[in-house]
Amino acid sequence: MKLILTLCCLLLLTTLNAQIKGLVQGLNSSSTEILVGAKITLLHANTGTKTLENGTFELALPKSLPDTLVFFYPGYYPDSIIVNKKDRFVSLNIMLKAEVHFGEITVDGKKNTHGISKMKTLHVEEITAGELRKAACCNLSESFETNASVDVNITDAVSGAKKIQMMGLNGVYTQIQLENIPYLRGLESSYGLNTLPGTWIESIQITKGTGNVVNGYESMAGLINLELKKPTEMERLYVNAYQNRFGRSEVNVNAGQVINKKWSTGSFVHASAVYGNIDENKDGFRDLPMGDNLSFMNRWVFQGDKMEAQIAVNAYQDRKVGGQISFQRENPLGYGVLINSQHIDLMAKTGFFSKKPLRSFGVVYNLKYQDMDGQFGIRSFLGTEKRAYVNALYEDIIGTSDHKIKLGSSMVMLQITQKADLLSDNRNEFVPGAFAEYTFTGARLSSVLGARIDYHNLFGWQFSPRLHAKYRLTQTTDLRGTVGKGWRVPNYIIDNVSLLASSKTWVAPTSILPEISWNFGGSIAQEFTLFKRKGTVSIDFYRTFFERQLIIDRDEDPSKVVFKNLDSPSISNSLQAEVAINPLKNLAIRMAVKYLDVKTILDGRFQQQIMLPKYRGFVNIAYKSKNKRWEYDVTCSVFGKSRLPVEKPNDPERYSPAYPMINSQITHVFKRWNFYIGIENLANFRQKTPVVDASNPFGNDFDATCVWGPITGTNAYIGLRYALLRKPLKK
Repeated sequence: MKLILTLCCLLLLTTLNAQIKGLVQGLNSSSTEILVGAKITLLHANTGTKTLENGTFELALPKSLPDTLVFFYPGYYPDSIIVNKKDRFVSLNIMLKAEVHFGEITVDGKKNTHGISKMKTLHVEEITAGELRKAACCNLSESFETNASVDVNITDAVSGAKKIQMMGLNGVYTQIQLENIPYLRGLESSYGLNTLPGTWIESIQITKGTGNVVNGYESMAGLINLELKKPTEMERLYVNAYQNRFGRSEVNVNAGQVINKKWSTGSFVHASAVYGNIDENKDGFRDLPMGDNLSFMNRWVFQGDKMEAQIAVNAYQDRKVGGQISFQRENPLGYGVLINSQHIDLMAKTGFFSKKPLRSFGVVYNLKYQDMDGQFGIRSFLGTEKRAYVNALYEDIIGTSDHKIKLGSSMVMLQITQKADLLSDNRNEFVPGAFAEYTFTGARLSSVLGARIDYHNLFGWQFSPRLHAKYRLTQTTDLRGTVGKGWRVPNYIIDNVSLLASSKTWVAPTSILPEISWNFGGSIAQEFTLFKRKGTVSIDFYRTFFERQLIIDRDEDPSKVVFKNLDSPSISNSLQAEVAINPLKNLAIRMAVKYLDVKTILDGRFQQQIMLPKYRGFVNIAYKSKNKRWEYDVTCSVFGKSRLPVEKPNDPERYSPAYPMINSQITHVFKRWNFYIGIENLANFRQKTPVVDASNPFGNDFDATCVWGPITGTNAYIGLRYALLRKPLKK
């Protein structure tokens, strides 16, 4: 062990001898701007790089020094400096002067719609709005169709509920945030994915492993942050209309307006309905629930010289009618599913800036009210949630920008009531907390060390330490590692409400205890050149170990759903490899393979979780015509077999077959208009019997929760997008 540590230290010291970083800006007669894509070259070594989106760069220095470092950007005078061995820790700030005889210059560049952020210490995948347009992307649950890291699964065959999975773990272990404000928690965990339209989203950041302590204590398997379109950057008017063959219609309207130099506002409206009474597998049950959804958001943004602020209100109503095709809301005959959700929340942010650079203070506020009720046949459920959240954050530097600190405190107040059949789970929570985080940014090594302490009024003190590190082996190779602790209080009723779609009796846990887990892992990302074009390959592995977990055991007694606190080992191992290449100028290909080993003690044995494929393969091909008028996208995923719950005691293990899922879309771009047409589930694969004993829905063997594959067959859809862009502001 000592030998390994010694070798690692020697490698670190050796590679640290050859790194220089900096910022490149441009100066013209009226302003200073960051130069993106500026070319930096070492003359004698004949190596170089380009500045990233924030104008920064990092470059490996050769052993033979001194050398001349040249900076070039179209429309600006080039500049150069001499670098020596003593410059290995230097951080440069380069200012290029504009060439006065140049007119307006347009630089046509291509930005990847998906990739791993090179600048961030954590392993963060970024999905842009361009990536979201590769699919119909009508709501958040459909925003991950072209992504291999996040899986979206149907929870039952009658309600249409969907949940995400990261690293093989249920979505409740992944912290979802809306612009760094907790989102889709509590009562929204089961059906909330369907209520946020993808057309509202500007980008999605997916963090694997525990996130920063600034974001809270609930990040156990990962963190997903959703960035909405900004009023100053979004379209003046954006309209998206969608129709598919199953009778699903949607309309989304976004509008952004700049009031003056300081104020701007953005409005988002979504309306959708499913009116098709579809039963293509002829089992008497709807393949998709009918219903409607209406969502609205309005946000205001103030940007001053010393202060900025935002305030937004978000509200929606979601109604679903599922079950047998004879069942209607007005005529409840047979087995029916009714789900009604009403939601409203208020979000606000305030930020204050000091005269000292990089010093700021900000506060985030959130108030939320959620009401939900419904039924599965003769089984009913209801819930109400009132939540208040405040997070205050102070940021500063220690000496230089290489050493940053964040200090803050947060508070969560929650009143939640849940009831299903004769079971209930009502709580009042008060959770104040404090956190501190230190970030070091070196020539090659960057790290984030954080810890938070929270006091729960029911469960006492909880301590959550976390460490993240990134090390740049070479100019094209990044290593990342992470370790951290997370915890959450489970809501066993609403988190698993779809399991009411069966005749199985629920057995409640003896008590509600916090779930506690440790996550550690890392990744390597390598850039390469193929056919004179850049590509990337990344491999990541993460392991989540639960100290305590609330498990759902459906193997112990097939006639029951047993909830129990497990103090014995429960693990998740996730291994994923992904390659992204651009063999042609307008052709992008991404391929990935994922292995999941998720085990816990079920029926007294340490075994794989049910309905979770161990293997998944993924390919996405995107092509854009030379005139940029046509876009072609194809995504193919292959899901391996998964273990199924036993139907009767002492039955042998059952497994689902492997199956493909192929989606394709063609988009035609015409000035302000986009027209698109697509096909989902092109192979027309369907689970044959998603509803067990469908002919006797009130009998003892009825079960609509054993869903491991698609329920509907091939789906065709059409749509259009209209965008009235914003005119550039005059200086």
